[in-house]
Amino acid sequence: MSWFEEVTRGLAQVQADPAMKQAALSHLRDWLTLPEFADYRPQLEWLIREGKWSGLLDRFYQVLPFGTGGRRGPVGIGPNRMNPWTLGASVQGHCDYLRQRFPGISRLRVAVAYDVRRFADVQRQYNPSLPNPLLGLTSRDLARHAAEVYAAHRIEVLFLPPESTRYLATPELSYIIRSQGCHGGLNVSASHNPPDDNGGKFYDERGAQPVPPDDQIMSDLVDQVRHIHKMEWVEAVHSGWIIWLDDSVHRRYIDLCRKQSLISPPKFDEIDVVFTPLHGVGAMTAMEVLEQSGFRPVGVPEQMTPDGQFPHVTQSPNPEVPIAFDKALTLARERGSDLVLATDPDADRIGAMVRQRAAAAGADDFRFLTGNEICALLTQFKLERLVAEGRLPSSPIVVVTEVTTRLVTRIARQFGAQVVNNLPVGLKYVAEVLRQLEETGRYEEVVGTADDYVIGGEESHGILAMPQLRDKDAASAALLLAELALFCKRQGQSIPEYLETLYRRHGYFRNELRNLYLTGLEGKQRMSRMLESLRRDPPREVAGCRLVHVEDWRDESGRFGPLKGATDAASRNVLVFTFDHSARLVIRPSGTEPKAKVYVEVSTPPRVADLSEFAWSQQCRQADALAVRVADDFVDHALRRIG
Repeated sequence: MSWFEEVTRGLAQVQADPAMKQAALSHLRDWLTLPEFADYRPQLEWLIREGKWSGLLDRFYQVLPFGTGGRRGPVGIGPNRMNPWTLGASVQGHCDYLRQRFPGISRLRVAVAYDVRRFADVQRQYNPSLPNPLLGLTSRDLARHAAEVYAAHRIEVLFLPPESTRYLATPELSYIIRSQGCHGGLNVSASHNPPDDNGGKFYDERGAQPVPPDDQIMSDLVDQVRHIHKMEWVEAVHSGWIIWLDDSVHRRYIDLCRKQSLISPPKFDEIDVVFTPLHGVGAMTAMEVLEQSGFRPVGVPEQMTPDGQFPHVTQSPNPEVPIAFDKALTLARERGSDLVLATDPDADRIGAMVRQRAAAAGADDFRFLTGNEICALLTQFKLERLVAEGRLPSSPIVVVTEVTTRLVTRIARQFGAQVVNNLPVGLKYVAEVLRQLEETGRYEEVVGTADDYVIGGEESHGILAMPQLRDKDAASAALLLAELALFCKRQGQSIPEYLETLYRRHGYFRNELRNLYLTGLEGKQRMSRMLESLRRDPPREVAGCRLVHVEDWRDESGRFGPLKGATDAASRNVLVFTFDHSARLVIRPSGTEPKAKVYVEVSTPPRVADLSEFAWSQQCRQADALAVRVADDFVDHALRRIG
């Protein structure tokens, strides 16, 4: 029996669309016969012999989608996995895109960054006794491969020199693109995804990820790639297509972050800060900014080494998750610290735990800050300090995404700021607001310039504190959080008390996030069915809350207008439900992980003067309970839609 007959019979056992099986067979034929895939054949033949039909179908039924700004997923064999071929095809498509976008420029330039990842086949999907060209593959290896493709297309590449022990954080890449006159950029990173994932995230000349329709144009060009052209590394270096980045650019980025300072620096040992990069690159940005700003952050020893397998991190290297702080928290308790800060592997997200007073907690301990709380706290802190120093722009602008707490909106408007709060998920849409302000002096009803921008962010622990960058930046956010902790300490209060003051003034806000994991091909199909069902027939009531309004972002008669392509349709695969009792709910599929996200917010009015402390506390607890009930009831309802 030929391999073709064997695979055809094997795939027949898998319940899936026949067109997907046919596509898988076509891709398998290429990977088993074309010379560029020869190194993968021993593992592929083993998968066939072992009858791994579901896994083979998932690896080969499609080319890994070029989604919102790039490709990201598990490293592995096949077109639906991250590997040199899928990254190389993305880069070649990017080269074609750059030539289209800048037709009159002969010498184009890009910057290429990479993180700490290294493929180790943790889940043992492949035969360890057979050759495997992917085993040990690092982000740096993939970045070099990308540089070779750019060089073959006569595009200059800014790259860290061979002797460098540094890495480039995502926000630093944004700064390099803008400051070095680049026409685009690439970061080889999978952020806080599982250790054996990787990805390639592309940037435009403004240092931002492209938005529709530009990302669709690029995606279409990537899909047309059939053969990848590259220049060998040594030739690319000797020919001058690879240009080494020097440390002066890094120092200027650190200085820019330090200029976001809002208060006088700490005196010696005035505040104790524990910091962890969670084995990522944050020590080379956030920690350095803190140190040069007068803080004396203490690193978590076992987590300081850059290591893409994240060996000393519990569950996930994600500062959005409290368990990731376990080792840092142990150190902070030993030291009696005031603040714990963490950055994710590519140092664009920030996480924090803050000391509570005994009166607030029942005992001295630490409280985890959610991304929504961080965004609200830093918005208040920056606006009030700019007012105190007489530096608030005449037309201040605050920008957040649709799923970010509306507490930010209430805070900003108290200071007379204009607010954009209806953006799709992703800091690239905050960057798009900045672009429109630069080019036209307005964004929808908001009028001003990029210099009027004060702060922006999103609930997933992303803060953009300055218009000179165009992606979220953990370094400047770390500085602002450390200064907020110091400011509160100087005022004789804690950050939780500062936050409570905001709640009393603007209303209490409770946010709940639920993740619905639907993995593999079958999970993807179920997620699509679930969302379409909710579109056609939205729930009329959830947890006793009556549906007041539903907004489907894919509705072309709505505020977003006609769809601009597949990437726009993916970004707009969002449903927003408004219920009575001040409850809001948003559901969307994640753009980077196999899950749907459900965001719930329940809020109260501000505390009135004659409301007792007990009654206020009861009001807040009722909002807590309602948010949990709405989230759980909706998730149960949504899952019943797909059995």
